[in-house]
Amino acid sequence: MNGRKDQHEQGPQGRMEPTLGDIDRLDEPVPAPSSPNDELPKVTLDPERRRPVPPTAPRSRRSSSKRGWLWPLLLLLVLGLGVTFWLQQDRLRGLVPNTELNDVLGRAEQALQNGRLEGTDGSSARELFEAARALEPDNDRARDGLRKVGLAEVAHADAALAAGQLDQAEQAMNTARELLGGGSDVDRLAQLIGKARGASVQTGALVDQAQQAMADGKPEEAGNLYKRVLAADPGNAVATHGLDKVGDALAAQARKAIEGGDRAAASASVDRLAALLPNYGELPSLRAALVQDRKANDGELADALKKGQDALRAGHMAGAGDDTALAHFKAALAIDPDNAEAKAGLGQVAQALIVQSNAALDSGDNAQAGQLLDQAGELAPKSAELVAARAHLADVSKHAEAGKRTPAGEAPVAEATPETLTPQQSAELARLIQRADAAAHRGDIMLPPGESAYDLYRGALAIDGNNEVARRGLQDLPSQVARQFNQALANGNLAQAGERLSDLSDLAPGEAGQAELRQRLAGAWMDQAEQQLARGDRAGAAQALDRARKLSPDNPRLSTIAARLQAGG
Repeated sequence: MNGRKDQHEQGPQGRMEPTLGDIDRLDEPVPAPSSPNDELPKVTLDPERRRPVPPTAPRSRRSSSKRGWLWPLLLLLVLGLGVTFWLQQDRLRGLVPNTELNDVLGRAEQALQNGRLEGTDGSSARELFEAARALEPDNDRARDGLRKVGLAEVAHADAALAAGQLDQAEQAMNTARELLGGGSDVDRLAQLIGKARGASVQTGALVDQAQQAMADGKPEEAGNLYKRVLAADPGNAVATHGLDKVGDALAAQARKAIEGGDRAAASASVDRLAALLPNYGELPSLRAALVQDRKANDGELADALKKGQDALRAGHMAGAGDDTALAHFKAALAIDPDNAEAKAGLGQVAQALIVQSNAALDSGDNAQAGQLLDQAGELAPKSAELVAARAHLADVSKHAEAGKRTPAGEAPVAEATPETLTPQQSAELARLIQRADAAAHRGDIMLPPGESAYDLYRGALAIDGNNEVARRGLQDLPSQVARQFNQALANGNLAQAGERLSDLSDLAPGEAGQAELRQRLAGAWMDQAEQQLARGDRAGAAQALDRARKLSPDNPRLSTIAARLQAGG
């Protein structure tokens, strides 16, 4: 008896007692769980108990509450990044590589390495670095590159000076001064170049030339020669005394101009005197006399100009009496011969007379039309409209004369019927128009005589006064001249811009817009004067200031630059 109760036996209370099994059979293999002889009770699971237990509702709510606060945080983060990008867009844009800028800087550095420092074709180091600064003014590579170009110019000046090439050395030194803003190296070069020039100057010959210039009535030229002598020989007593005489001569010119009412000439003389002798004793009194003269004349001049404009609006152009626009503008020019507003007023009077002449011609009054054109010719002899009107009048008069000579019994020739040109005339007309077009394109507007666009178009209209192509070409000259003026000004060719402005005032006197062009050119001359002062070119600055004053005598910048000129920079 092994003491094991049968598994089916139950205790007194109907429960099965736990047993350890058959200990003697421990060494026997254990059958598979699915074996029906495993002697274990069968356990059957209820299908309902096999279902996964769903998470409880309170746990789901806790999970949702943990995730819900993330969405507002993410939204705030996105908004913050958006605002940051918006506020810092310029800085961020700067982080993006600029292909064009990098290309220009790369070419500039290559040009610097190759020694191409200066030029006018856009491929030199200076031009390319300046172009890079135009693209990005605060670019450090461009700024440092220009500094390196300046240092290279200093080295170039030293080499040229050692080789005895003084002009090249001075040119390189001036460029270095512009790029570096001066400095000890530039000052050293200036002294060495001045000393080298002084060693090669024949002071005796320069003194003779200066004295001859004074004898010829050219004190400014004499002053420049005397200053060259003093640069080579600072203690030269003859040159020092000669400069005093130059100052006296220029002061006398200024006083004479003031007394004669020529304010522009007086101001120019004073500026030249200040450039040559900034410490000349009479300069303050001459400037005070200029100011007093200007105040005395300004009221009278303004009154004459106002009355002239009033007469223009009222239609009182010309004729007998002193209350016409013509009379008032002439009075203004008597006070200030270079007054641009008075000159423009006379041009407007001339235009009005040409319009009246065309009206008289249309009504058949050829004599009256001719008289009006003659009056306009006295005021604006080179007006393009005047030339076209005279050609038309001549053509109409010629046809009218041909009608009077018609034989009896034949129908008279109508005035409007154009005269038939011979083949030779037609060919010459075509050649003249073609040459005129080419001259206008070259910029030969009023010069040379006979070959200018103005003269060639006039020649074409002399053959056929009603030729539409020639008339349109002549009347289009003012607009073409204005375009050439703008181009010359943009290129820095101020002398050529001045020529175009003069052509425009001849071709279209009184035309609106010329006053603005004059102000622009005057401003460019004043800019040049300031640049020349910065380089130490006082004589050149005085000349540039003189040109600006002739264009815009009342510009407030003039007095500021003149004061710097007198002070020495």
